[in-house]
Amino acid sequence: MLMGKVVRLFSIVSGWMVFTSNLTAASPQKLSRQEYIDKFARIAVQEMIEHHIPASITMAQACLESSNGNSELTRQSNNHFGIKCRNNWTGPSVRHNDDEANECFRKYKSAEESFRDHSEFITSGIRYSFLFSYDIRDFKKWAYGLKKAGYATDPGYPAKLIKIIEDFRLYDLDQLDWKYVKANEGRRFHFSLFGFLKKKSPSQNLEVASGYLPRSIERRNGRKAFIAMEGDDYTRIADEFGKKDWQIYQYNDAQSGDRPEAGEPVFLQAKRSKAPRGNDFYVVQQGETMRSVAQWYGVKLSSLRKMNNLDETQEVVPGTTLSLRKRIR
Repeated sequence: MLMGKVVRLFSIVSGWMVFTSNLTAASPQKLSRQEYIDKFARIAVQEMIEHHIPASITMAQACLESSNGNSELTRQSNNHFGIKCRNNWTGPSVRHNDDEANECFRKYKSAEESFRDHSEFITSGIRYSFLFSYDIRDFKKWAYGLKKAGYATDPGYPAKLIKIIEDFRLYDLDQLDWKYVKANEGRRFHFSLFGFLKKKSPSQNLEVASGYLPRSIERRNGRKAFIAMEGDDYTRIADEFGKKDWQIYQYNDAQSGDRPEAGEPVFLQAKRSKAPRGNDFYVVQQGETMRSVAQWYGVKLSSLRKMNNLDETQEVVPGTTLSLRKRIR
């Protein structure tokens, strides 16, 4: 009788052990901040090369927004930056409680897709355009600039980013030798802050210190472009890329003698006649012009005027809603 009770008790305990063991196996192992950085910093660097956003900033934002990759939203939906659906999102989505109950968040197939969408979110939002006039290695200025642009409502957001960057030396990511990275594009790296990083030579550092930065060519609305730096002019850009002066002026809706403003896109190909899909309308902000909106979205100025029934002399006032893809009837 006693033996039977012992057997039954053993069976119950054994069953509980198996049950708890299964629970433990089903629970994913949490990543430490360093493990998360080691796993995804390569993607942040690639995004820096293609979109001119400091890798340190991207990586710090990802750490903060995803709880080092451990948040439910990140684990279930590959959303590393907590980006919500908003009106122009047509991709997959999930519902989570955030500022309000049952809010819509973007869902991605992979971490790479999430990091890419974060870059495009920053580069396609005209309110962030002033950030691209900052030195890509000035992470503190970028951190406070993001707050100024309205990326986060938390007043302590810049300080939190800066602490992560300094605690984990993420500023080293912004010092990578870009030629080295591009030459090894496609390799599968086991990322290490002390292995993958390659510091610039003294002569290269001198160039950076004197205001020169390598051109980071990107695709904006399907056209080759880069972000202008302080002191750029269209004539020098034409020489640099083997183009005729008139071509660069024409591609950028500029007149002879004009100069691009630091932080504005410069196109190396003719712009398109409408904005990228998902960018149907834009509300003009203080200090913006028809040309600045056209330039940011990669649309020909003449096409933008035509879509909005404006002649070539008309300007717009703040608060005006511009159509970016279809003609207003």
